[in-house]
Amino acid sequence: MPNRTFAIIKPDAVNSGYTGKIYDRILQADFKILSAKLMRMTLAQAEGFYLVHKERPFYGELTTFMSSGACMVLALEKENAVSAWRETIGATNPEDAAEGTIRKDFATSLGENAVHGSDTDENAEKEIAFFFTESELICNQ
Repeated sequence: MPNRTFAIIKPDAVNSGYTGKIYDRILQADFKILSAKLMRMTLAQAEGFYLVHKERPFYGELTTFMSSGACMVLALEKENAVSAWRETIGATNPEDAAEGTIRKDFATSLGENAVHGSDTDENAEKEIAFFFTESELICNQ
């Protein structure tokens, strides 16, 4: 049974013109796109979304970066969606990412690593709900 994950094409990738190429990679990996929004997060939204990292030294830099420009938020569906998406995007640090992964091909640094991916099924549900209402998720059921 398919389940869901959450993804963000981050401001660095959108600004570099990689949105379409990353979107294509999502489709090539056989994810179903339930919903997608091109948006610019406010600083308050970024702080709320990344609240789990509030005590980390990179929190301020991360939230400033994520609110610095347009990004695309996506709800994706596939069998084992969280692990499949994380495999598709590669390691957080693009230098450590496997060849052919999104981060290896489109990220420039650890801080500007092109995409976000949920790390657990539970976080995927919370992250999807942060940006989408249930009625915005288009399902063929």
